[in-house]
Amino acid sequence: MNSVDASEHYDLGTTDLAPSLLTIVFDTNPHAWAALDQSLPLSKAIANILVFINAHLACNYANEVAIVASHSQKAAWLYPSQHEASSSGTPTTDQDGDLAMNGSIPSQTNKYRPFRLVEEQVTKNLKDLMDSTSNNDVRGNTSTMLAGALTLALSHINRRTIAWAEEHGGADLEDAAADGGAGTGSGSGRPSAANEDERLQSRILIVSVSGSSDSAHQYIPVMNSIFACQRLQIPIDVCKLSGDAVFLQQACDATKGVYMALSEPRGLLQYLMMAFLPDQRSRRHLVLPTRVDVDFRAACFCHRRVVDIGKKKKKKRANGTSAAGTPMSTPTPGP
Repeated sequence: MNSVDASEHYDLGTTDLAPSLLTIVFDTNPHAWAALDQSLPLSKAIANILVFINAHLACNYANEVAIVASHSQKAAWLYPSQHEASSSGTPTTDQDGDLAMNGSIPSQTNKYRPFRLVEEQVTKNLKDLMDSTSNNDVRGNTSTMLAGALTLALSHINRRTIAWAEEHGGADLEDAAADGGAGTGSGSGRPSAANEDERLQSRILIVSVSGSSDSAHQYIPVMNSIFACQRLQIPIDVCKLSGDAVFLQQACDATKGVYMALSEPRGLLQYLMMAFLPDQRSRRHLVLPTRVDVDFRAACFCHRRVVDIGKKKKKKRANGTSAAGTPMSTPTPGP
């Protein structure tokens, strides 16, 4: 019977799906959190975000996460930090240099190590960031450095994407990024599902508490970051805890992300788990929350407010623009 059997007998190897990189841009504007303190304190929001991060890491053992703080005077990394060595990871010793055998057992001994590392670094770096913020910094600036945080997030995504492709022998993602991530998939310019599964899946989640007027002067750099995400096919999700932001609505619409303005900030964890946990592969099979009333108005970076109709100023500068001081040369008419 074996001579008649024409079937091929061999073991099929299993191919793991590419991991997902979640980069969280966390708005730490002190003014906005002070106004939101009654409904959702900052400490409670951090605890909910850490649970959400643990769920993301538990979905796939190879999943990665990064957290950037968009503060009032700068954008800073909360995780991963440059000094990743934690104090709890170092054994405690006595005066003679011997290990303390009868010391108290750390409370996080039985915690999953990736969860513990993220929690320790995020809480420590956030505390250091708040301690380094002086009263003059808070008094002189009520905005948040969203443009800088998005730039850091894109740089980290690009670095991890290239490193992952080199480690796993994937496609040359530098060439894919150069042509907008079109790849060799469908004729619509988007890569096929098979090609997407072979690449590191990256997305950005913005947890925002500031309004449009607080970041109107960053409208141009923020939109440049949004267009970069659109070209690289990196979805931007927005979890708006208070207020509303025009350019964040436009970011989700342009990058095919999820925008949700929370009516009850106390339910932050439920919103995060139900709406923002699925990655790009899972979202193909889900009905995502959509927003049809996207505000496409622009923001005036001079007066820091959203305008319906923009007017060109009559005042002219001889050697540059009023927006960024960029030198401009006026072409001379031909004969």
